[in-house]
Amino acid sequence: MRSHSYNDDVLSGPRKRKIPEIPAEPGLVVEDPASGYCGAVVKIEYGNVVLEDAKGRHRVFPLEPAAFLLEGKPVTLVPVRKAAAPVKRVSASGSVKVQGLQARVARDSRIWVEGKHDAELVERVWGHDLRVEGVVVEPLDGVDVLSDRIAEFGTGPGRRLGVLVDHLVAGSKESRLVAQVRDEQVLVTGHPYVDIWQAVKPAAVGIEAWPKIPRGVEWKVGICDALGWGETYEGWQRVLAAVSSFRDLETPLIGAVERLIDFVTEPPE
Repeated sequence: MRSHSYNDDVLSGPRKRKIPEIPAEPGLVVEDPASGYCGAVVKIEYGNVVLEDAKGRHRVFPLEPAAFLLEGKPVTLVPVRKAAAPVKRVSASGSVKVQGLQARVARDSRIWVEGKHDAELVERVWGHDLRVEGVVVEPLDGVDVLSDRIAEFGTGPGRRLGVLVDHLVAGSKESRLVAQVRDEQVLVTGHPYVDIWQAVKPAAVGIEAWPKIPRGVEWKVGICDALGWGETYEGWQRVLAAVSSFRDLETPLIGAVERLIDFVTEPPE
């Protein structure tokens, strides 16, 4: 008696052949076996496919499983998958983020800010933009030395200065010092707040409003005492950590920084 080896279960019946799914790309030629109509795919609409024959006539067929023949073999036409639209990533300043950025060589032009905290806040929100443009931000350590520093810097075409000043309001010490600057290659902008901290929206740091500090009390020290924030460096850590984008800043500061970036990146005439 001969022995037989069966790999398949004889009781399972014949295997069903898997019908391939083919994207209904425009121009793909298929045949409707029921009618013998042969045509090229024009488009997909409302769950149907529109075919065009050799004489330019259109017919509409439902997209059903195994409803068409491609090169004599049954296929299921499926809609073409649309590629996902590229996601525009936005920087903290609201500009479109440049992917794979390599910082350009620094320009001769500079942006000066009053102190270390100002520089860190500008970097946090506009850092990406500044690297794209090749602009360096440097702390000035107060506006008292502004005129001397401008003279030392030596401005000229393609060598501009943008200066961000705190508390730039009529009658302030800052406004009087800025009024002495008369150089077309220097633009001074500012905000009305006593300190850059105050240009951060109170809601961002979890308070209803910035406390009013009496004259004669160092503003940052008074703020930390009033809010129980400890030392000023601890207070600054709270403020900086609360800022994730331009939306956490007051409008006057945003406008002032944007103007400076535009000024120092403007091509020389």
